[in-house]
Amino acid sequence: MSAPRVIVTGMGLISAAGIGTEANWRRIVAGEPTALHAPGLDGCPVDFGCAIPDFDPAEHLGRSRAEVLDRYAQLAMVAAEEAMDSAGVVVREPAERSAGTTDPARIGVVLGSVAGGMATIEAEQTQLERHGPTAVAGRTMPLGLLSSAAGAVSVRHGLLGATMSVATACASGTTAIGTARDLIRTGALDVALAGGADAPLTPLNAAAYHRLRALSRRGDDPPAASRPFSATRDGFVLGEGAGFLVLESEEHARARGAPRLASIAGYGATADAYHAVRPDPDGGGARRAILAALADAGMGADAIDYVNAHGTSTPLNDAVESAVVTDLLGDDVPVSSTKGVTGHPFGAAGALEAAYAVLALRHGIVPPTANLTDPDPGLCADLVAGEARRERLGAVLSNSFGFGGHNASLVITPE
Repeated sequence: MSAPRVIVTGMGLISAAGIGTEANWRRIVAGEPTALHAPGLDGCPVDFGCAIPDFDPAEHLGRSRAEVLDRYAQLAMVAAEEAMDSAGVVVREPAERSAGTTDPARIGVVLGSVAGGMATIEAEQTQLERHGPTAVAGRTMPLGLLSSAAGAVSVRHGLLGATMSVATACASGTTAIGTARDLIRTGALDVALAGGADAPLTPLNAAAYHRLRALSRRGDDPPAASRPFSATRDGFVLGEGAGFLVLESEEHARARGAPRLASIAGYGATADAYHAVRPDPDGGGARRAILAALADAGMGADAIDYVNAHGTSTPLNDAVESAVVTDLLGDDVPVSSTKGVTGHPFGAAGALEAAYAVLALRHGIVPPTANLTDPDPGLCADLVAGEARRERLGAVLSNSFGFGGHNASLVITPE
């Protein structure tokens, strides 16, 4: 018996590209970079990043709720709200259910994150150092936990199904979607909010990743700093954001008349087992993740019509991913990275990019890679740059590769 199909029925996005799905997609298609000086990074060696413009958490969540959430959880709450609304999910207790409503015990949350509530932890560490133990807020650990955003989303919407946080470095958002998909396929859930959230624009992150030589140092021109696949790329740019997909079994989505946006047809996850931060130069783990996602989808490599690449703008990552994609898929498949617009929002990246893949399918548009004015001639042959491209898309591959050799790939197809 074949596993049930899992359908995307809603999404919610917030990133430096905008607040909400429509705003995000407009800027992604336009290929407009977002990196600017970030006031919270004053005095840091790298003092710029891709921050969400004009975001007032209280405006979206109410002041009392916003004050008891770390920034990454605030972003997750905003994205989850839009996702639930767009999917039309109505939660009811079993005795109250009618057509179009769902038992809350059958709805779960799977959220990926790298930094979690790091902004809270950093701020309270400063309080500890300056004023002593009594100055540390009692809510520090509940806000700082990696699980706090998933828990907050569950509480807000009254969701009683499996609720968890996953951490696979910068593959976390993709891992969360794949994990949620599997929970639905096994029958553990009917519906899942799956995605990622991170807010790493903090002094410690900026200093640490600078010391690691992972960040772009193009401080004289921040908008041009995130330049995936460019011959002059010199590192990634910190970004922030959150993205959620609402996933449902096909049977459940059909029964309640839900919007049917796309299908999560394949998922693959592997490890490099190579190095703490560097990718395996042979790309073995990335290769196996892509092949596993294709096999799970029951497809050959020739079925992929577009690759939304991990494409971080680091010299090693872009080169390894390009070599693997070219070897497996050939020279003719269009490839782009949306991180030229959003920067690298860590655990949110895979979730945002999966959503952009869904939107690419629905609109028949391959978004460009921002700032790709000087493509590295040794990389993928068909790097989409300059302007978005109209294409007939039947299947999209979305890749995420993280520190520690965490690899995850999704194959997304039309509903």
